[in-house]
Amino acid sequence: MLLKHLLAAIQPGSIVGPVDRAVENIAYDSRRVGKNSLFVALRGEKSDGHQFIEQAIERGASVIVAERTIQQPRATCVQVNDSRIALADLARAFYEHPMRRLKMAGVTGTNGKTTTTFLIKHICEKAGIRCGLIGTVRYEIGERVLPALRTTPESLEVQQLLAQMVNAGCKAAAMEVSSHALTQERTRGLEWDVAVFTNLTQDHLDFHGTMERYFESKLKLFSDLSKQQVKKNPVAVVNIDDRHGERLLDHLEKSFPVVTYGLGARADFRASNYRPEFGATSYQLDARGKSYLVRVPLIGRFNVANSLAALAAASSLGIGLREAILSLAKSPQVPGRLEAVPAKRQFQVFVDYAHTPDALLNVLKTLRELSPRRVIVVFGCGGDRDRQKRPLMAAAAEQNADFSIITSDNPRKEDPDAIIAEVAMGFRSTRYEKITDRAQAIARAITLAQPRDIVLIAGKGHETYQEFADNTVPFDDIQVARRALEDNPIEF
Repeated sequence: MLLKHLLAAIQPGSIVGPVDRAVENIAYDSRRVGKNSLFVALRGEKSDGHQFIEQAIERGASVIVAERTIQQPRATCVQVNDSRIALADLARAFYEHPMRRLKMAGVTGTNGKTTTTFLIKHICEKAGIRCGLIGTVRYEIGERVLPALRTTPESLEVQQLLAQMVNAGCKAAAMEVSSHALTQERTRGLEWDVAVFTNLTQDHLDFHGTMERYFESKLKLFSDLSKQQVKKNPVAVVNIDDRHGERLLDHLEKSFPVVTYGLGARADFRASNYRPEFGATSYQLDARGKSYLVRVPLIGRFNVANSLAALAAASSLGIGLREAILSLAKSPQVPGRLEAVPAKRQFQVFVDYAHTPDALLNVLKTLRELSPRRVIVVFGCGGDRDRQKRPLMAAAAEQNADFSIITSDNPRKEDPDAIIAEVAMGFRSTRYEKITDRAQAIARAITLAQPRDIVLIAGKGHETYQEFADNTVPFDDIQVARRALEDNPIEF
């Protein structure tokens, strides 16, 4: 593609050099630059892409897009006001607007995004609609599965993935939309057929500063629906059991339909007669003037909400409600989301991604509904993240578990023991231990478990690594728990 055609997608301040250059690739990481690449210099939290312009040119970049005017005879230099906006617009044009050829479902919220997108994808596939997936656990493109580097990738990768989905024959995409992505323009230019709000609870305040700013970042997904140029009939799906969902309704434009869901009587998709059982949940769904029995092989009230969101979204995409309900009965286990570890013991072990106070509270409440003798929880908090939630995690554990073991999560550049000490400040009782080594903490919990107990290993879920200051090491909660079970002889 010629540079002059790409430039029509942005508003450059100045251009120094020829515009008839061929652009074969776009990159914002100088290490990924090749011949005839367009390099976008992004200002990040830890580094500034403007410092790597020379390196990009040495590697073959023929076009530089930057926030300051660059004099460089070997490349055409394009100055823009905001490199992130330019990257999103250039990527969209370079990959020829792939979202126009896909039914787009975007899901935002603190908790529930992953399960909801997995369920939307599953329902679509069962309805004969090949559906791609972008989210925290992985990216799925047709038959290909790629590891996810983050929940919502940079705008360039988003457009690449969507284009690959189109080439793989996908007709839909289910995508998690994080607050960071909305703030950093990673989803700029995307248009949605359906946008889902799951909930909002405390998290990411290290980035947003306040809950109000956090809410405003989520609001952006929905306020942009009324500005869509291609997809003129979007639908917003909102959880009105959540107080921020109620707030969101007040902000929504009246120019597009809104479908609500929840356990409350006012919800358009309403669940009642909730019946938990081991390995599954059933409930009555009232929607569109009819009642249905829904059974989903996931446990917990929060998974009732996730399945309601998926059903409402799928219905908004044109899939028959009865067909969607039948497909839910065979929905897959979402990796690291209340995933049972085969124990062959008289107690049960679960791994879950719960890493916020609200998520931990809900998971523990769900396990309580299974009537265990005791609940033992292993959890920690990530380093270089929201410190305010650390004592709140302890309070959630103390309220709903019989015994807690505080351990390291992903300490990153912080001292693991210092993080654990901050978490412990939230306990009022002495029903906890502190064990810094996560593997030892998991082994200790399994050693303590007796018949009819439940052990919950919380915080990392699907993750297969642990981040420290100077390295990242392999660590899989499920595999570590399995080894601990093998090493722990049965004594009862």
